[in-house]
Amino acid sequence: MPRLSPLCRRRLANFRANRRGFWSLVVFVVLFAVSLGAEFVANDRPFVVSYRGELHMPVFVDYSERQFGGDFDVPADYRDPYIIENIEAQGWMLWPPIRFADDTIDFDLPGPAPQPPSARHWLGTDDQGRDLVARLLYGFRVSVLFGLLLTLFSTVIGVCAGAVQGYHGGRVDMIGQRFMEIWSGMPVLYLLIILADMIRPGFWWLLGIMLLFSWMSLVGVVRAEFLRGRNLDYVRAARAMGVSDSIIMFRHILPNAMVAGLTFLPFVLNGAIGTLTSLDFLGFGMPPGSPSLGELLSQGKANLHAPWIGLSAFVVLSTLLTLLVFIGEAARDALDPNRSADL
Repeated sequence: MPRLSPLCRRRLANFRANRRGFWSLVVFVVLFAVSLGAEFVANDRPFVVSYRGELHMPVFVDYSERQFGGDFDVPADYRDPYIIENIEAQGWMLWPPIRFADDTIDFDLPGPAPQPPSARHWLGTDDQGRDLVARLLYGFRVSVLFGLLLTLFSTVIGVCAGAVQGYHGGRVDMIGQRFMEIWSGMPVLYLLIILADMIRPGFWWLLGIMLLFSWMSLVGVVRAEFLRGRNLDYVRAARAMGVSDSIIMFRHILPNAMVAGLTFLPFVLNGAIGTLTSLDFLGFGMPPGSPSLGELLSQGKANLHAPWIGLSAFVVLSTLLTLLVFIGEAARDALDPNRSADL
């Protein structure tokens, strides 16, 4: 395996030296890994079903209830007492810790929804009788995946735009800057609401709409680094030797320019999650019924007599955003050339 360079080792040591940021990264990775396997933590289907000596995997495959002694050729409902009785008479089922998915409505509640926390629903239910832990777990996954994809695409577009402006300068830079001044002066949230209201909301539609405005976050930093780097001696030497502009930009200048840009990525991810939550809270985000932290905050506002809804969503969202801020601070310290690990 290739050994890390002294510079990389120093940066990793600086990151670990920031204990708050390091442990925030550990906690964030653990939470994200758990959310990626949400189907194995909270689901209304068992992991494994043994019926008449055959093993079935309902968590991966849709089975007909006829395969378990039912009467109809429809997807099996593993919470149906008749299906449960048939399976347990000739086999067994292995369930996840929480027997509710994000869209599972509990029709056996002792009273009207929302219900307070209990042994059956650890954090209670929302106003439609759905388990809050499952909603939070799946909503956490959607928020982080959305933020990561938006950050990735925004970084690619923003870095390319900043690189072109900074490297070529002159008229290209002037036109690019005037366009960004006009584009950034638009009321972004209002435009997002208008565009989201004009089309049917969805994950990829929202990602594309928000990408129209989020790519500008890294342009200024990358542009400044390219304006400085294009006049350095090694860049002039490469240009004099006939090296193409694209190779100079992305092989020689970009690695140095991205050092400053990388420190902004956790904050870009933070902003993407915050914007998605705002749209969901206002009702212009993910489709109705989708697991969403913003939708749970909206439910908490509408159901003040059920404080567990708003408090649960607030704690999860604030914890997520705080972890990302701490990770960003640690990344800034790690990439700071004037900081040593023993500080």
